[in-house]
Amino acid sequence: MRCFWHRGLPDYINYHDTEWGYPQGEDVRLFEKLCLEGFQSGLSWLTILRKRENFRAAFAGFDIAAVARFGEADVARLLADAGIVRHRGKIEAVINNARRAEELIETEGSLAAFLWAHEPAPLPAPETLADLGGRSIVPEAKAVSKTLKARGWRFVGPTTVTALFQAAGLVNDHFAGCICRDKVESARAAFVRPL
Repeated sequence: MRCFWHRGLPDYINYHDTEWGYPQGEDVRLFEKLCLEGFQSGLSWLTILRKRENFRAAFAGFDIAAVARFGEADVARLLADAGIVRHRGKIEAVINNARRAEELIETEGSLAAFLWAHEPAPLPAPETLADLGGRSIVPEAKAVSKTLKARGWRFVGPTTVTALFQAAGLVNDHFAGCICRDKVESARAAFVRPL
């Protein structure tokens, strides 16, 4: 048994089984996940997942320092790139957020340390979709969203940050009985939280 959302699609099944919910502590991968969650806003995650390699190529592998140096020529290049989602506001947000990430890293040590400092206490495994309804926005993710927005980040609303928490393993929202639930819990138990 797997979480219901994979819908039997190979892309989703692979993502679900090998990546979603496993703890992530690398700044570049966390920045990528946050950017892609922002691009997903209003779209299907499957659309973003299928374009992920194009996004990586277009945004210098989500290297924070490289993206922070992007200028107007890069925005024009990205708006012409049919391999990604061509939304000016989201593209400009990624560049802006890379610059804000550099500032955050300077004050907090790393993006990973900042995010993991807001790790919620473990919650019981959801058994039904209704179980997730009451916690569709993780309170700690709401606080992170508010802090990031105050620091000038864009496209980092509470829903986006909650999705990041789920994807990057800050919470384990695999359903009870899911084949990945215990694997993710073991990975979280062994994971060394960044300082």
